[in-house]
Amino acid sequence: MNGQEHTEDPRDPGTTPAEATSGPAGQGPLAGFRIGITAARKVEEQIALLERRGAETVWGPALSTDPNVVDDASLRAATDEVLAAPVDLFLATTGIGLRTWFDRAEAWGMLDKLVGHLEQAQILARGPKSVGALRRRGLRELWAPESESFDDVLGFLRGRDLTGQRIVVQEHGQSLSMVAHALRRQGATVTTVSVYRVRAVDDPGPLFGLIEEIAAYRVDAVTFTAAPAVAALMEAAGSVGRRDDVVSAFQADVVAVCVGPVTAAAFEMYGVPTMFPDRSRLGAMIKQLEVELPSRRAGLSIDLATGQQLLLHGDDVLLDGAEVKLSPAPAAVLQELVAQPGNVVSRPALLAALPSGTAGSEHAVEMAVARLRSALGTKSIQTVVKRGYRLAVDR
Repeated sequence: MNGQEHTEDPRDPGTTPAEATSGPAGQGPLAGFRIGITAARKVEEQIALLERRGAETVWGPALSTDPNVVDDASLRAATDEVLAAPVDLFLATTGIGLRTWFDRAEAWGMLDKLVGHLEQAQILARGPKSVGALRRRGLRELWAPESESFDDVLGFLRGRDLTGQRIVVQEHGQSLSMVAHALRRQGATVTTVSVYRVRAVDDPGPLFGLIEEIAAYRVDAVTFTAAPAVAALMEAAGSVGRRDDVVSAFQADVVAVCVGPVTAAAFEMYGVPTMFPDRSRLGAMIKQLEVELPSRRAGLSIDLATGQQLLLHGDDVLLDGAEVKLSPAPAAVLQELVAQPGNVVSRPALLAALPSGTAGSEHAVEMAVARLRSALGTKSIQTVVKRGYRLAVDR
């Protein structure tokens, strides 16, 4: 699969993620954060890892739970083509693809012939999982990049004169036809082996729901474990006229969290910044998320003139450690006031910050301020006559 640095194991048949669409927020470094998940498989593990750290999860799978569809006849024909002539260079891209290919060859009674044929070639492997699949069948790689990036494999060959070289490229879920064309421009004869193709999610409803959450900034981050999931989410967002909104959200406050650089590269065409760990593994991605997300959304602590401490962490509001529940209008007013603690914020500015659907008058601001004072204490919000309101802070 293109960009699938973390190969997910299929879920047990018939299982569904418990509380997958709205897991309970608990205690931990991610408490108060909502995180979207696009993975189709091994999703229970990811949800558990996030909820164990206090996060609330929103699941919207972008790909099928069984996305790797193998066309047996096509794979057999591609194998025959590989065996038809000596191979000078073999590019191995994914562990799951290699294992599937070798397993099918074994079922056809062709494994020894295929392995013997490939061991005469120089082998470049994208990462440790493809290396492991090769060595399991007695094959040894010439070189593999530390980055686990297929671009670096191609960089190893870029600029070389490959005239007369026969190269076999194992594809990984999506076509590598452009790679084949680039290698042919260097003089090589290229054969691609498509082991499997990625399949779209069967029921796109949850994905559309996640798209709405992203566009409305109701999630703090979204995780991606495969580049095709990025493409699938953007395609789905475009189909409902939400692609620009999703891109804007990712460019602003919603963090796109990727399992590795290949998945992250899928966002480059959209100008979306991403976060990914040094090691392309699910656990490393979650660990980085628990460290960096709170620092990006660090809790804002303000000492009020009343002697109380106000703490904002994500969507949570705490007053002297006690949670304060606010409806959207007073919450919007509070966000404007804490952005300029101790300074006056005008009524028109507060009115503009109120959620859509709120009555468009200064009376709506007065009602929101009244509710905010009821929640935080009457002396916490000061009225400045003919000017507006300010948060009373301890200077």
